[in-house]
Amino acid sequence: MRSDKKFFGKSSSLPVDKFFLNVLYDKEYGYYNKKEPFSSNGDYITAPKISFLFSDIIAIWLISTWENFGKPKHFNIVELGPGDGSLTKNILKVFKNFPNFNNSKKIFLYEISSFLTKVQKKKLKNNKVKWIKDFNEIKKGPVIFFGNEFFDAIPIKQFKRENGLLLEKYFFFDKNFRIYEKFKKANKRDAQNIKNFKSLNNLKFIEYPKLGLKELKKIVKKVSILKGGILLIDYGYLKPNNQNTLQSVFKHKKNNIFKNLGDADITSHVNFRLIEEFLKNNKFYVKNIITQKEFLERMGILHRAEILSKKMKFIEQSDLYLRLKRLLSPNLMGRLFKVILAFNHKTKDYFGFK
Repeated sequence: MRSDKKFFGKSSSLPVDKFFLNVLYDKEYGYYNKKEPFSSNGDYITAPKISFLFSDIIAIWLISTWENFGKPKHFNIVELGPGDGSLTKNILKVFKNFPNFNNSKKIFLYEISSFLTKVQKKKLKNNKVKWIKDFNEIKKGPVIFFGNEFFDAIPIKQFKRENGLLLEKYFFFDKNFRIYEKFKKANKRDAQNIKNFKSLNNLKFIEYPKLGLKELKKIVKKVSILKGGILLIDYGYLKPNNQNTLQSVFKHKKNNIFKNLGDADITSHVNFRLIEEFLKNNKFYVKNIITQKEFLERMGILHRAEILSKKMKFIEQSDLYLRLKRLLSPNLMGRLFKVILAFNHKTKDYFGFK
């Protein structure tokens, strides 16, 4: 029997989000619980590993936000889906140069993968960070939640409208050990939730991040109590266009989503208009969504690179700017990646946002 059956459990069919949740996060066979994907030897590479300048900018943004909040004695930072811990390790180095801030900040890492938690703890040993699975452990505010490529890794549901009906996509495992897709009538609660979002109206094909919005609801609840904000950076779009954005990557190359299950990464593009609408519905202020290029350049990444490059050898300068190009180029990560900031704090001005 083909081993892919293990991702279905006792069922012969699962909706898209439940199936890929098993593929990515099953405790024994799941992708994120058996390998470290973030490197040139893995399946993909994230911004903190492309260039330390990315982490430097995030650190500077967090410090400036603390200052805008009036330099509170308790300032909580929660990294969502910390990967291999590279970003937290890098920002901690920057924080040491700002002793008042460093004494005020508390860092929490929100990670559901036990395997990646071990990777992070190994990288961050001797640093004062706390791993959490429940936001109730954060007692005093304000709090800033930060996620880089967090939402794209949370499986989505897929639907289509046909003859006045909303149908949900399921994956089936047949007697010939093949996986195929089929649509079934959507349940009433999902249909009503989708109907409530203006950004999903009039679409014939819908990607709905039910699990992602469930996570976002928990974040919103904590920020609503303690005050603060949410800063998310991810690849995605502003205008839904009936597209199927599910994609798989294996060893830095595109992969058929049904091949190498458990050994390949599977993600989807983030619908930023939907995230924005959800946050506004929860009475949060949302800054204009901007590209990663706009955010990093407004934060002074080019100026910082120029200062650092003066002390470098030519080969080091070349490497620095090649990595920077990958972060900023519109044809690479610069335009595809978007940045959204939502907050419920009295402070309305944030570095990098107009």
